[in-house]
Amino acid sequence: MLGTILGLLSVILGAFGAHGLKDLVSPESIVSYETGVKYQMYHAFLLLIVGGQGFVSQKGKTVMFYLILVGTILFSGSIYGLATNNLSAFDFKSIAFVTPLGGLFLIVSWGVMLTNILKQKHNN
Repeated sequence: MLGTILGLLSVILGAFGAHGLKDLVSPESIVSYETGVKYQMYHAFLLLIVGGQGFVSQKGKTVMFYLILVGTILFSGSIYGLATNNLSAFDFKSIAFVTPLGGLFLIVSWGVMLTNILKQKHNN
């Protein structure tokens, strides 16, 4: 379900970025915003693929779920905030440190998947 929600929001946020933000923020900010959308969609697909397959254990899927949820909120969410910083009273630059932390969560989710695949291969 999270993969579907993240995918749906990626399409909505991507359309908003392409059409609603073009006159409000710089072209560099649009590119940054699009990066957040792309990574959110990549991880939506990852969740959909992993959820429907047996190469990751149920425990691994649960760990990946939380890593991707938190990672997407921190990584993509902070990029959305930073890209639209001039449109808000809140200074998202003050929490920019969470972007790489979110990226780390996303990287670790891929590591969890790799570990599960290797364990399964070793057991077969």
